[in-house]
Amino acid sequence: MSTFVLESEQTDEPRVEVRLKRSSQAKRLSLRVSQLDGRVTLTLPRYASEAEATGFIREKAAWLRRHVARFEADVPVGQGSLLPLEGQMIRVIQGAGRKIVLSEDQLLIPGPPERTGARLSGFLKELARDRLTAASDAYSAALGRPFNRISMRDTRSRWGSCSSQGTLMYSWRLIMAPPEVLRYVAAHEVAHLAEMNHSPAFWQVVQALYGAHHRERGWLREHGASLHKYRFTSSS
Repeated sequence: MSTFVLESEQTDEPRVEVRLKRSSQAKRLSLRVSQLDGRVTLTLPRYASEAEATGFIREKAAWLRRHVARFEADVPVGQGSLLPLEGQMIRVIQGAGRKIVLSEDQLLIPGPPERTGARLSGFLKELARDRLTAASDAYSAALGRPFNRISMRDTRSRWGSCSSQGTLMYSWRLIMAPPEVLRYVAAHEVAHLAEMNHSPAFWQVVQALYGAHHRERGWLREHGASLHKYRFTSSS
């Protein structure tokens, strides 16, 4: 896969890197900006030339820059930081003792300030596991299909998955989203225990388990990418 870089024409314009992807199924040039990480891909038919591709990108330059600009810079998390937790903005402050304490709109993190990010990410992962396990248990019982186990990861490409062996995987960053969004993702993945596809039958299972879900799916499309900007450690 080759890459084209749309250079800035003004000092306040970002450079945009566009990945060029050829497809035998593509009938026309099409641009896509990932809603998870802002990566830009131009899919082009096999017969299209790179000159056509670069010309198309330049024609769409203003559109591209508007969409890419929506993705904010990384936010290092430490003492005094604001970040979302279950859909509400909370402030991280220095705590006393040994335990992390959630108090209204504050999260008290004890210990050395340089350890705040690492301790906080650990806390969020455990809280995510608790919430997602509870939701998965409830939907699994309602469906009458048991799952094997649950794992937590920090994935950008998807919010969850269900393997053919019944293993459910979730992004722990869902704990930062509103609770109803987290529950929708749990219902979505549990539904795959019955339907390992995205057929109409699958969506009927999701509807039966969760109910109307257009708002939650819309939230993820609109705001999901922002959950990935918070950096807790160099590898979070």
